[in-house]
Amino acid sequence: MIAKNSRILITGACGSIGSAMVERLLGDGHVVCAFDQSEDGLFKLDQKFRSKYKDNLKLFVGSVRDEKRLTQAFENINIVFHCAALKHVYLSEYNPFEAMQTNIVGTNNVISAAIKTNVDRVVFTSSDKAVNPSSTMGATKLLGERVITAANHYAGKHKTRFSSVRFGNVLNTNGSVLHIFRKQISSNLPLTITSEDMSRFFITMDQSIELCLHAANKMIGGEIFVMTMGCCNIISLATAICASKPLKYELIGNKSGEKLYEELVTESECQRTVCQGSVYTIVPDTLDMMPAEIVKKYEKFYGDIPKLAEPLRSDKNMLTTSEVSFMLQDNDLL
Repeated sequence: MIAKNSRILITGACGSIGSAMVERLLGDGHVVCAFDQSEDGLFKLDQKFRSKYKDNLKLFVGSVRDEKRLTQAFENINIVFHCAALKHVYLSEYNPFEAMQTNIVGTNNVISAAIKTNVDRVVFTSSDKAVNPSSTMGATKLLGERVITAANHYAGKHKTRFSSVRFGNVLNTNGSVLHIFRKQISSNLPLTITSEDMSRFFITMDQSIELCLHAANKMIGGEIFVMTMGCCNIISLATAICASKPLKYELIGNKSGEKLYEELVTESECQRTVCQGSVYTIVPDTLDMMPAEIVKKYEKFYGDIPKLAEPLRSDKNMLTTSEVSFMLQDNDLL
């Protein structure tokens, strides 16, 4: 469990998920260290939260590409939520080396700094695009998951443990499809659709934060946590966001690296994935490399729980248009 009054650091604290985590953890009474390379973003966090939370908010300007700076920031930290990333598929295709520097090397720097400073737990935020990736961004997130899991092998006698969470598309984050659609609707423009057959998993911001907290509370080390989430066809989402207005759209074709459907759990992963409540837990396939105490915990907590029967794909069991409308209304997104 996350102890009361913990000191928690969030990388990428100025992003959509990072800033929501900052607000939630401050509200829960923790000391929150917001780490980001955006000076302007940190200034805005300070303006938003300083008067209410006083010295419980600490601001750190820095990049995850700088291991020395991370090591300084991680001193006396209990938990790290690693949210910093280059996340846009198209931009990462155009700038693959930069995506690698941030999403892979940066994640490895987080691991090294956490071990050096004896952080208790590190939670890495990943994406469904890491599953059978077709894009540079997805490939970097997959390798991010792998280095996070592997960190539990070589942490040795250090107490630090590492796990990942895997999101679908988080509704209403910066640059998300809902933002794009709303802007087009307000400008009386047709919605831009890459393909009528495209489908995606969607998760709300609140669900994303709950999944991160669940991981921090329940992690053994090396697992990937995935929340059950709805999926839908892009036309259903576009129709729902138009509400009473008629849907007008323009097909623009797939962008580089885009897939028609996403996956949350692969065929090989489902054989070692258990479901408890609303959360799937993917047990690592490298248990033979883990410390004995971790292996015993996996056997105790997950040994007798039935495994997932089939992979999770966004083009299966999709929500209807009316169900998508209800989802958006229920989360104040219409």
